Amino acid sequence: MEFKIEKKRNSVEFEVSGKYALFSDPITRVGGEKFSYQVPTYQALKGILESVYWKPTFIWVIDAVRVMNKIQTEGKGIRPIKLSGGNELAYYTYLKDVKYQVLAHFEWNFHRENLQNDRNENKHHNIAKRMIEKGGRRDVFLGTRECQGYVTPCEFLSGESFYDNYGDISFGFMFHGVDYPDETGKNELGVRFWNCEMKNGIIQFPTPQDNSLKRRVVRKDVEMKHFELNKSQTSILDEEGSGE
Repeated sequence: MEFKIEKKRNSVEFEVSGKYALFSDPITRVGGEKFSYQVPTYQALKGILESVYWKPTFIWVIDAVRVMNKIQTEGKGIRPIKLSGGNELAYYTYLKDVKYQVLAHFEWNFHRENLQNDRNENKHHNIAKRMIEKGGRRDVFLGTRECQGYVTPCEFLSGESFYDNYGDISFGFMFHGVDYPDETGKNELGVRFWNCEMKNGIIQFPTPQDNSLKRRVVRKDVEMKHFELNKSQTSILDEEGSGE
């Protein structure tokens, strides 16, 4: 199987699975009836990895995802809570019986100069791998809170996928991710879109800096969240993450 992305020195590989997933298409949210994309978005996978292990010192970059199971959907009647109080009826369409292999790496967040003393690649890489083995530091969700996910270590491209030698599938224009002030250094919130294509079950993501992505600013005057490097707190977190 042809796969051009080379694993980096700080790459991590894991498998995430669950009974249901809902990577909702923003277009279907207007009427309150959510419909899932057929594959996970870059931002959803990044959120999963941040639940496994994250610190403001670095930014997770998703390189690729491999769809292991056949893409299936299931509709459910839901009674979501209205902002004005009470409930309303809605119909959500979920992905069913999902399993994905993910390849990712992290890069330093150079917009946080006050955290430069925490830029220890070997330390963060080892903690991340241990957290993957433990299933993550926090609960993992596949798009929405009602879709519980389970993380286990794996070797990317190991095992058989339903879409091995399946050919190319285009999913069209999709949401890619969010540009947060913490990661761009700009006091604005933006969103990214792209034309998603899967080849033999593998989706290779462009990086957030890729010029091919379509961008739109949705809010201005949004400030970066501030973090201070506290040596005693950092030591405690690292000890908790080590499992020792």
